Amino acid sequence: MRLLIIGALEGQLSEATKLAMDGGAKVAHAPTIEVALASLRSGKGADLLLVDVMIDIPGLIAALDAERFHIPVVACGTETNAAAAVNAIRAGAKEYIPLPPDAELIAAVIAAVARESSDFLYRDPAMARVVQLADQVANSDASVLITGESGTGKEVMAKYLHARSKRANRPFISINCAAIPEALLESELFGHEKGAFTGAVARRIGKFEEATGGTLLLDEITEMDFRLQAKLLRALQERLIDRVGGTKPVPVDIRVIATSNRNLAEAVKDGSFREDLMFRLNVVNLRLPPLRDRPGDTAVLAEHFVEKYAKANGLGRRILSPEARDALLRAPWPGNVRELENTLHRAVLLSGGEVIGPEAILMPDGTGLTEAAKGGTLASQLAQTAETVNRVLVGRTVADVERDLILDTLDHVLGNRTHAANILGISIRTLRNKLNQYADEGSFVPAPGEQRHSAA
Repeated sequence: MRLLIIGALEGQLSEATKLAMDGGAKVAHAPTIEVALASLRSGKGADLLLVDVMIDIPGLIAALDAERFHIPVVACGTETNAAAAVNAIRAGAKEYIPLPPDAELIAAVIAAVARESSDFLYRDPAMARVVQLADQVANSDASVLITGESGTGKEVMAKYLHARSKRANRPFISINCAAIPEALLESELFGHEKGAFTGAVARRIGKFEEATGGTLLLDEITEMDFRLQAKLLRALQERLIDRVGGTKPVPVDIRVIATSNRNLAEAVKDGSFREDLMFRLNVVNLRLPPLRDRPGDTAVLAEHFVEKYAKANGLGRRILSPEARDALLRAPWPGNVRELENTLHRAVLLSGGEVIGPEAILMPDGTGLTEAAKGGTLASQLAQTAETVNRVLVGRTVADVERDLILDTLDHVLGNRTHAANILGISIRTLRNKLNQYADEGSFVPAPGEQRHSAA
């Protein structure tokens, strides 16, 4: 893991650096925000920023957002800096580490940031066949196209390939082609020179150069603009890129893995995707089966997620009852592994004891899992959901529904902001902004350990 420490490297912060290196992190240092941004623009990259709490963390996070660097920030400082720590968390820092540093705490933070394991958890023969093919091609430089429905684990499979390749000790860089506006994606991929366009205040190294020597994951490749696909094809064929505003090609040495939840052949047929690019990317195709077609994986994944979230929430041992396990196996899981994980995260938080029964396993709308399984097809479930929406939500504003959903979720997790954000699928920063807004509007917002009904 690449760790960038921002602040004066002396005393206790220097000790934190040593502990991080002992934990296997590759550590770089920047004394100021400006130096840190210059380092990131140059393509050196970072997986985590460890920042002195006395640095202007709100300014740092705003600068990262403005330049589209999506890197988690962890603040650190002496325990007497309580106000600074609170401000850092409010600004969007993920965690606060008190100094002097504790070796186990530093290791835990590093492990949490790098928690996406390259191990692919599976038991079903359908997935075993895919993993066997992945093992055969992992050590080559061939481009790989990973396809499958949303939530089947395409990015996990990409990391699995990288970890078993000859490039494993070099960077693994990913970019979501669907999440970045079309006008900015070219710069994100290939970089730009200073002054290339309005807002280009300095040279910026793109993902291709940042990934040199390693692996570049192009997530949701079919969402890329047709014009930009031609530039991508040239980069793949010639291993040369042109920075926006640049005057000479830049050589790159990378392996490309792409993912899509769409049928590329259909995208070619409807004219939204280049056929020559499809052939270039699709040297090897790994199609991940949906969870409903790999029932042997449902039970083992469920047990893994229960153990994971029980430990993360300090709740002690949790196990699934036979009835709960049967209900999980009967459910259709249209959201696949991602939906299963979120559902079991909720179940761990809502269970009243060591054994998790089917009554604790609820869907986001409050529907019991047993009811969802009895619903049969996805179409029938959607019809039931639509009926519920018409009955309960019509006549209310979107803002009202959103507020109630957020506050009800916060109730369920006894005011724990981090767990609520995970369940809702939003960032902790977004959640805090919403809660501040609701408090300003006069709504009671439960503090950690509280529930709204207990405030009466």
